[in-house]
Amino acid sequence: MAASQKAIDNVTRLRYIRALERFHKSIISYLLNTPELSKKGFHKKIENALKLLNRIDEIDLYKGELKDLQNLVKKIASLKDSDKEIEDIKEEIIYSSNQLDKNRNAKRYKKDKHINSKYSDWE
Repeated sequence: MAASQKAIDNVTRLRYIRALERFHKSIISYLLNTPELSKKGFHKKIENALKLLNRIDEIDLYKGELKDLQNLVKKIASLKDSDKEIEDIKEEIIYSSNQLDKNRNAKRYKKDKHINSKYSDWE
């Protein structure tokens, strides 16, 4: 029994999302854990990560946080050839990544503001 087109599209979409996340995570890990950052090493790391990412077809993403991740990956890839210092690049990428995580977490964790008044009608 052959897979339906919808199932195939879903698998390709998930594969692309995982590739974006892998790219993002590897670059962030490199920037945070490398004691001696260099422009040459950063360039090489992005080239290797892009090889894996380019194997997978790009797909249009519509969900907000996934679109933000896709934009961040494109921004990181464009910073590869920039004239900025490596520390400025690191700061910019880490800041953007933190903002992405902040947006993701804002949807997950909700504060119960008036938690005591929530149960006042039970008494």
